[in-house]
Amino acid sequence: MKTTHPNLVEYEVWGSYALFSDPIMRLGGEKCSYQIPTYEALKGITASIYWKPTFLWYIDAVRIMNPIQTETKGIRPVKMNGGNDLSYYTYLKDVRYQVRAHFEWNDNRPELSEDRNENKHHSIARRMVEKGGRRDIFLGTRECQGYVKPCVFGEGTSAYEQIAEVGFGLMYHGITYADEAYSESTRGKITVNFWNPVMRRGVILFPRPEECPVHKTTGEGAVKKFGAEYGNFIMEPEERA
Repeated sequence: MKTTHPNLVEYEVWGSYALFSDPIMRLGGEKCSYQIPTYEALKGITASIYWKPTFLWYIDAVRIMNPIQTETKGIRPVKMNGGNDLSYYTYLKDVRYQVRAHFEWNDNRPELSEDRNENKHHSIARRMVEKGGRRDIFLGTRECQGYVKPCVFGEGTSAYEQIAEVGFGLMYHGITYADEAYSESTRGKITVNFWNPVMRRGVILFPRPEECPVHKTTGEGAVKKFGAEYGNFIMEPEERA
């Protein structure tokens, strides 16, 4: 379960509820959570802990610590044309995960090459994990508040350590936006990736987006430029040399 990436971060994230919604279940206006967190959701949590456009986060693995259980609630979402509606949302309940992730430089942003200081960003990321994240942590959706603390991936007892293998079928992996393009076919596009996750003794190893077996282009995209000349990238005090 070890990785050779030196800029590794490991953390535990937990909360009372989570909703990693299956898009197929949204057609009737209701939401039902996947049984496990998606790659995209964990990438978003890691970005909430610490993010800069200079690099991309890659999720290596997640360890499911608590038993998978659900709870359905009656919700009154606001309609776009005003008023309320009645829907049922199915949440995961009492979730706790161990996450291992690392970052790599974003080659789609050569204008930020001067900010590629691995030790600096890794040190900041680890400090932000210790502080519980730079921004609020949400477990799939805003009403599901999450909390973060450092951990050693693999320590402690998982509820699924005695189960050799569990498959979850075809599942949404994440979205590759234009500024995350990894090939000519994804450049300037928005690409949705799908895969077939398998949990082995509580651990799910994630493939990289380009390694997913199914890809679907859903639209066009553009890369937003960052840098002092664009007036939208200011070094924070703790990052200045």
